[in-house]
Amino acid sequence: METTRIDKYLWAIRVFKTRTDATDACKGGKITVNGMDAKPSKEVKVGDMIVVRKGSVHFTYKVLAPLEKRQGAKEVPKYAENLTPQEELDKLHAPVETFFIKRDRGTGRPTKKERREMDSLYDNFAVYDDWEDE
Repeated sequence: METTRIDKYLWAIRVFKTRTDATDACKGGKITVNGMDAKPSKEVKVGDMIVVRKGSVHFTYKVLAPLEKRQGAKEVPKYAENLTPQEELDKLHAPVETFFIKRDRGTGRPTKKERREMDSLYDNFAVYDDWEDE
């Protein structure tokens, strides 16, 4: 076997829990092979570079050997080399700043004054400015 389907390969090396997840990621444009978008039926061979986008992290893998059967976690390094840069992996552990405004049960909807206070609290965090650039 010299080639295998990208969806089977990503499932076999444990990038995705199910083959359906791998297929959906391909259809959603989250997988590239050698810089080109990959359909689920795309054949991969030894030496191909695969980039998988999961959330904000871009994982990079190099195909060492094609396979179609799911492998144990200890066996995966024989078939794929993880070339993901450290700064991408650091995104997994980035702190998430969230807050929750607690309202007592039964107090109903916020009044206009309470709504203004909540809006000013949100404005103080000013995370929204970063979203406009995307």
